[in-house]
Amino acid sequence: MRLSTANMFEASISTLQRRQEEMQSAQERLTSGKRIQRASDDPTGAARAERARTTIGQVDASQRGLEASRNSMTLAESALGDANELLQQIRESLVAAGNASYSDPERKGLATKIQGLRDQLLAIANRGDGAGGFLFSGQGAAGTPFLDNPVQRDAAGNRIGGGVGFDGISGSVSTGNMENYPLSVDGRLAWEQARSGNGTFETGAAPNVLTGAAAAGWIDSGRVTDPTAVTGDSYAIVISGTAPAQTYTVFNESQGHVPVASDNYSAGNAIKFDGMSMTVGGSPVDGDSFSVKPSTADLKLFDVLDRTIESLKIEGRTGSQITQSNLVNLRDLDAVTGNLANVRSQVGEQMNNLDGSENRLSSLKVYNQAEQSAAEDLDMTQGISDFQNQQTGYDAALKTYAMVQRMSLFQYINS
Repeated sequence: MRLSTANMFEASISTLQRRQEEMQSAQERLTSGKRIQRASDDPTGAARAERARTTIGQVDASQRGLEASRNSMTLAESALGDANELLQQIRESLVAAGNASYSDPERKGLATKIQGLRDQLLAIANRGDGAGGFLFSGQGAAGTPFLDNPVQRDAAGNRIGGGVGFDGISGSVSTGNMENYPLSVDGRLAWEQARSGNGTFETGAAPNVLTGAAAAGWIDSGRVTDPTAVTGDSYAIVISGTAPAQTYTVFNESQGHVPVASDNYSAGNAIKFDGMSMTVGGSPVDGDSFSVKPSTADLKLFDVLDRTIESLKIEGRTGSQITQSNLVNLRDLDAVTGNLANVRSQVGEQMNNLDGSENRLSSLKVYNQAEQSAAEDLDMTQGISDFQNQQTGYDAALKTYAMVQRMSLFQYINS
């Protein structure tokens, strides 16, 4: 095979250029510290690194959402703690209001004190989250989530509307593209959905079945003695006769005023029926009636406080009426306080979950950073060795080219 001088020159230049490109690529890898400069260098490794980068981006976004959630939940937990302290002060005032030695003006003074505490609680319910929203707005509200509307009354003076109402959307807002993190608390659940009565049934005084007057006795909140026997029906307890020879009869109103229990009445002795037990005290008269109905999950904190304030302002009540009113107010106050405490526990649990989620996200990020590094990072020892090899090859190519240049016929003749 014949090889021309031009062919030798062209082959030498091609080899020199290829060696130069290889050395330049090795230099780029060594300078950047990356084994893969472009997808064509290693399609499989590039795809592996891209998957890792995508996951890292998702983790970063979730971590930002997690921090926002932690801030909101910390503020909500603090707000619920403040509310609990105010409710304890209200309870202390109610306990004092039950003192038989207190006069009507003194009870009015307690009502004024509770009114101030109630307004502070409303400010807590409308507390902001520091980012333009509200802690208890649920899934959102046009303005403050709780509005204090003027009280409306019928011709007899009975309240028929008004008071504080939730103006948001029930539920909560969440964020996070890998896990959901709450940014708000359901205001309706926290402030308006406590269970009435003792959580299973609700007792109360009813008008005298003979005279229509208010009951002269009172009834406590009661308790469950056998959960399996509780029917969930409504009942009426009617006192008959004159002390000390009085009896009581329990009627199932849900079944059509059917008598279910009857016995001699003695003040302070428990009345038991259908898995429930309660005590009627005071000095009930013939025809006094008391109601027992299923508990509902619609007890509103501000309605409880408003009823409490109104009852403390009423003058000329009998001792039994004061006792019955105070028992109901304390019972309902304990119910809404317990409901807030449950919501606070849920918020605390969510904060614990955020801590666990943060650890999982950190571990996931570290793992994917390692995956990305393994896919595209350069082994520096290997990179230096490769660069030195390419440099040696390039030097050899240069020397070869120089030798080929001196092998032309004209140079040989001239020499």
